[in-house]
Amino acid sequence: MPRLLTAAAVAALMLPAVGPAAASDVEELRETARALFGTVRATEPEEIEDPQAQLGQALFWDMRLSISGDVACASCHFAENWGSDSRVASINARGGRTLQSQTVFHSMETPGLRWLADRESGQAQAMGSITGSMGFATREDILPVLDEHGYAEWFASAFPDDEEPMSVENYGKAIEVYEFTLRTPAPYDAWLAGDDDAMTPQQLAGLQSYIDVGCAGCHAGPLFGGEMLQPFGVTENYWDHTGSVDINSGLMRATGDEADRFFFRVPLLRNIAKTYPYFHDGSVAELRRANDIMARIQLGQRLDDETLDDITAFLDALTGEIPVNFEPPEGIPFELPEGVVPG
Repeated sequence: MPRLLTAAAVAALMLPAVGPAAASDVEELRETARALFGTVRATEPEEIEDPQAQLGQALFWDMRLSISGDVACASCHFAENWGSDSRVASINARGGRTLQSQTVFHSMETPGLRWLADRESGQAQAMGSITGSMGFATREDILPVLDEHGYAEWFASAFPDDEEPMSVENYGKAIEVYEFTLRTPAPYDAWLAGDDDAMTPQQLAGLQSYIDVGCAGCHAGPLFGGEMLQPFGVTENYWDHTGSVDINSGLMRATGDEADRFFFRVPLLRNIAKTYPYFHDGSVAELRRANDIMARIQLGQRLDDETLDDITAFLDALTGEIPVNFEPPEGIPFELPEGVVPG
């Protein structure tokens, strides 16, 4: 994933801000939003019914497919938190702690996954999790476990043209196909399509402020972010405001390059009102406070209370419905871990 601005972000910086005199012009604001952000589409029933997606749904939720027998992909991504984890850190099958888990909703539409964008696809993420969150010594170690729990026939149905349908690669592919179905159109999308009642006057004011303040410089595109890596703490040290105990150097930890210090993947803001706590270390619990911190350390601005309230209200308009298939299929065991706080 490039650390440079994407085309959408460049457009956000080049387009003139809509000033106060034009803020009441809903159509002008709508056209500006359409140019900067666009929209997302709903998932079609046939996508959910795809055999690979249905297999992936089972694999995503099945706790038996880990070294401990009590961890699944879904153990870091809950419906209660709109596909994210309300805990500061998720716990893997070997008891290790991860960085704060971002939402899986819409994640397949981004060019890189996780806080360092170090997984290029959902398939790569799922395959990597076999020896990561699932705790196996090698990726191939999951295959006899899949066979033990009756997945061979399911793989054969989902991948009928493959000589070896039940493979590590197809395990990752099925989960990726499933995750592609996890889309959440929101009130903002309905408003962009012409429904003037879908957003409140305060949310419209918040959208205007979001553009004027400069949030769209990084959080642009249909997902309102997720498209680039950027430094966390441009004008001030992030930990001075977040209270972070562990000063994580971000991408530099992986590359060893000083130029990558404090670079993290820009989170997508879809469903952000429900995916707390915020930042890579889960150091901030409230969205309004996170917005205040971002304005200070990224943009060098101190926002007044009204502007903060308006932007926070707008971000709530990016909250969609939980996908109908974001649940374990019948017969697949899953239990919510302790410490999860519903959104």
